[in-house]
Amino acid sequence: MRTLAERVYEVGVQHWDRRLFDELIPLPDGTSYNAYLIKGSRKTALLDAVDPAKAAELIDHLVQAGVDKLDYIISHHAEQDHSGSIPDVLLMYPDAKVVTNPKCKGMLMDHLRLEEEQLLLIEDGQELSLGDKTLRFLYTPWVHWPETMCTWLPEDRILFSCDFFGSHRASSRLYVEDEPAVYESAKRYYAEIMMPFRSAIRGNLKKLEGLDIRLIAPSHGPVYPKPSFILDAYKDWVSDEVKNEVVIAYVSMHDSTRRMVEYFTEALAQRDIGVYPFNLIGGDIGRLAISLVDAATVILASPTVLTGPHPNAAYAAMLINALRPKTRFLGLLGSYGWGGKMPEQLTALLSGLKAEMLPPVIAKGYPTEAVFNGLDELAQMILNRHREAGLLGPQ
Repeated sequence: MRTLAERVYEVGVQHWDRRLFDELIPLPDGTSYNAYLIKGSRKTALLDAVDPAKAAELIDHLVQAGVDKLDYIISHHAEQDHSGSIPDVLLMYPDAKVVTNPKCKGMLMDHLRLEEEQLLLIEDGQELSLGDKTLRFLYTPWVHWPETMCTWLPEDRILFSCDFFGSHRASSRLYVEDEPAVYESAKRYYAEIMMPFRSAIRGNLKKLEGLDIRLIAPSHGPVYPKPSFILDAYKDWVSDEVKNEVVIAYVSMHDSTRRMVEYFTEALAQRDIGVYPFNLIGGDIGRLAISLVDAATVILASPTVLTGPHPNAAYAAMLINALRPKTRFLGLLGSYGWGGKMPEQLTALLSGLKAEMLPPVIAKGYPTEAVFNGLDELAQMILNRHREAGLLGPQ
């Protein structure tokens, strides 16, 4: 049990050795499931629970905190890493009411089989008194599910933000101390989970502007004692601003595509364009997601397998399409042996992005001088597009 303010505690669990989230997202630094306990003068509330795998540890923390009676369990978000152990907490404290919003109510009943009489519904802006402490609920939909909300504790100026501003990072420290490391974790978290909902997040950030926040306490990662650190980062990430950067996600089977990527990387660098080649074989896909947050241009490079793209390139295209980065320009590189429709298939997989598709450069077999010339032309085209977009100074 760690103290945030008088009678306000963090009672969640660190998951040091978890390495994959949702069987999809790499966790190089583990993660945490933060739950918070607020003891008011009249009532006690638990804000969120933990992943079901760690339910016993949460119960131990509540017992150690001397919680004989629990009045409320605040459920900000129905995803199981926050809600999954609520049934276990209710077994320990059967009189507690699960406080949530109407949209989350249905999800909790569907996912956890909670009964309607166990739930207490609140509206946006509604307050719940614990005596000398007040919980004010703020709807913040689509960070990153439609039912998500936050809790504002005005007496202690703490925003309990659930997944909003989170970072998958296990730590023995309650507060952010290593800002560069946490920034990287938070940006990874944003890229992998929040990026498709940039527009909604912009609206939710405006909703917080009137609050004099002292601490931001998310559901994953350390607490922010300097709220501007993460608020300013989010304002940058969700803006429409992009940087003079190109991300190249590639895979190569017999060196033809690899050689094209190497040449193209050098051609971009010579034009003072930041370039990040990412090998899709064995790489941490989270690193690719991070690089997508700011890049003005994204290039996919793939050999042809049978008649289509390499499966890793197809997966990357589907992932990029799902994450919907604010990139302005898209391009394709690749090679083939005898035929196929690799460029057409990758283009179709990227159809959800609002970006200009640049002419592809495709080699038959090992790249020729004409292919290298085409790569130079594409690099120059990207430079011109970036300049026209105001991403670098005049020529």
